[in-house]
Amino acid sequence: MLNRWNPFIEMSNGAVALGPFKEFDQLFRDLSVVRQGGARELVPPADIYETAEGITLQVDLPGHDPKAIEVKVENDTLTLKSERKAERSEKDGARRLERSFGVYTRSFVLPRTVDTSKVEARYENGVLTLTLPRREESRPRVVEVKVNG
Repeated sequence: MLNRWNPFIEMSNGAVALGPFKEFDQLFRDLSVVRQGGARELVPPADIYETAEGITLQVDLPGHDPKAIEVKVENDTLTLKSERKAERSEKDGARRLERSFGVYTRSFVLPRTVDTSKVEARYENGVLTLTLPRREESRPRVVEVKVNG
């Protein structure tokens, strides 16, 4: 049977057709995860930078109450959790709702070089910045070369 080819949809055999909107569609598939019971958890985007001093993690959480942002370090896992509540609802006469509301959560497995007792969190202009310093023993050090004679 012949079907009309559409480059923007997934094929019935599970293969994804190539097209100019493939990455765009994947972005929206990755933004939210549906958990058991139909509850939706949103995954905020993050940037990670690594230096000799440690790791800096920046997570976009615009419109979140800083007091409601939970940062938890347990063993080697860093977990972020926050909820962005809708200010208005469909009952208020909204014609179109595109902004995401709900529970935002993200977990990261930390390398053993991170000193989890010194993690710092700062929220400014909708961006949560976490500073994860390296353990002193894992930082690079300069060894002095002694010259004899």
